[in-house]
Amino acid sequence: MSRRPMMAGNWKMNNTYGEAVVLAQEISNRYEPRWSDRMDVVVCPPYIDLKPVSTVLEFDKSHIAVGAQNVYWEASGAYTGEISVPMLKEVGCTYCIVGHSERRGLFGETNEDVNRKVKALIGGGISPIICVGESLAVREEGTTDEFVCAQVKAAFAGLADHQAAKCVVAYEPIWAIGTGRTATPEQAEAVCAAIRATVAEMFGDQVAENMRVLYGGSMNPGNVEGLMAQPNIDGGLIGGAALKADSFEQLVKACF
Repeated sequence: MSRRPMMAGNWKMNNTYGEAVVLAQEISNRYEPRWSDRMDVVVCPPYIDLKPVSTVLEFDKSHIAVGAQNVYWEASGAYTGEISVPMLKEVGCTYCIVGHSERRGLFGETNEDVNRKVKALIGGGISPIICVGESLAVREEGTTDEFVCAQVKAAFAGLADHQAAKCVVAYEPIWAIGTGRTATPEQAEAVCAAIRATVAEMFGDQVAENMRVLYGGSMNPGNVEGLMAQPNIDGGLIGGAALKADSFEQLVKACF
């Protein structure tokens, strides 16, 4: 695979300030130079933990990137409770998750919201990790590809080729998030291939070939090898398995 693999840990709403420092230190202690030689490793803590986690990793000179879990598209203003791209940039974020199914489902975020966030992140020099995925009902209807690819088109709407090239896509079947269920490698590969084909339609073969497409539905040390063996899966957006340093390390090493 010519694309550089990525493992990104989404800590979700877990870990207090102190707990985040401990987990970041445990991951940092396992860091090996070959990680950054061969792949990108990212941790995405809650907002309140971004600075302490970044400080731990910087102090140890561990080349592990820090990402946020969400962002608002305005640079500043009367948006109580929101966080802007410049704020993320200043605490060391180089990636940011947008469009996670929990944001869409629990907080009502729309495709248009996701597109605004993607544009704001790119404008501010942070790479978006764009989440797309279908519910069990959509899967059972047999319209997964159409649904997911429509989300891809909406997220990338209005971007130029060079802007799209800065993005990562994460396919996360909603029915496999936090449920212990996982798409088979073949199911995941089929959707990731459809995502790449959609990107190619929008921006050309070169952008599509270079773009990382991650799998984000209950990837763990028991299934990672089968998923990573697929030609269109370039890594993982990891939930539960990212909350323990040993399991996250196993996922990272599966990319070698």
